[in-house]
Amino acid sequence: MLDKLDDMLIRYKGIEDQVNDPEVIGNQDVWRKLMKERSELTPIVEKYLLYKDARQNIEDSLKMIDEETDEDMKELAREELNENTEVVEVLENEIKILLIPVDPNDKKNVFVEIRSGAGGDEAALFAAELYRMYTRYAERMRWKVEISSINENGIGGIKEVVFLITGEGAYSKLKYESGVHRVQRVPATESSGRLHTSTVTVAVLPEAEDVEVEIDMNDIRVDVFRSSGNGGQSVNTTDSAVRITHAPSGFVVSCQDEKSQLKNKLKAMKELRTRLYDQQLRAQQAELSADRKSQVGTGDRSEKIRTYNFPQGRITDHRIHLSLFRVDAIMDGDIDEFIDSLTTADQTAKLQHMAE
Repeated sequence: MLDKLDDMLIRYKGIEDQVNDPEVIGNQDVWRKLMKERSELTPIVEKYLLYKDARQNIEDSLKMIDEETDEDMKELAREELNENTEVVEVLENEIKILLIPVDPNDKKNVFVEIRSGAGGDEAALFAAELYRMYTRYAERMRWKVEISSINENGIGGIKEVVFLITGEGAYSKLKYESGVHRVQRVPATESSGRLHTSTVTVAVLPEAEDVEVEIDMNDIRVDVFRSSGNGGQSVNTTDSAVRITHAPSGFVVSCQDEKSQLKNKLKAMKELRTRLYDQQLRAQQAELSADRKSQVGTGDRSEKIRTYNFPQGRITDHRIHLSLFRVDAIMDGDIDEFIDSLTTADQTAKLQHMAE
């Protein structure tokens, strides 16, 4: 690890010289790339310099203890030795975390797709509650939410909704939410009081940039239709809604949120790029061996990740065996404890892999 850190320090110093070179400054593309690399190296280099200072202080303290004859000075050296030993341990852990390969998608916006599964109307009602949970969380994070498409069942439930969350680090926070969410409770429509189990699938997709996915326009078919609201009631008198079919992948995306056909088409194309990008990512992840997959799960939409047991007031994440008894707060968007615990578990798994 130390050799790698020394190489990073040398590289950082080299970049410092380059970004101040007038010729480099004149080439804005090169200068921006160097500035980006420097910003990525800065937190690691800063911690490493503190680590080197603490290690040097430890050596100085050991030397003083060995050579000093004055007992008061020796005692002072022992105190400094203990303090710097603790500092080194803390910095080692912080540096290891900083050395974990960064997910290039972490800073991206995300498309979230929620679909009701087994359970009929009850599943659709729970899908609506999950949609509210994520939008409330987005509000807490001061992120923006835009609906791309929604299919409601007329009684307050949602059969399917796709929406874009725009905000710094949205994917890094929400990427562990992909999978099957299971709810256990007595539906309001259940007269016998029998406990029902229903499921909802959630998919979190990093928004793809235009340069990441090329789409041949000859491969797509664009259909327009009239937007509709609950129960098929027309909410638009023009054919502004757009449906795009991508022949090679079979993906079909639609958008009817905007009144403008052009805006709906642009939104739908953005979603299509994201789905194709997600397909590429999943193909790459499938090539990884099982021991390199995160301990918190693969993000597979068929994987049961969490159970919401309303009668017991308990929500359990099965990947990290964490149960929280704050159903009302969590359903109102307070999901930080789950997200933080999943992030920590993922980092721990990656650290273990790095040590192998």
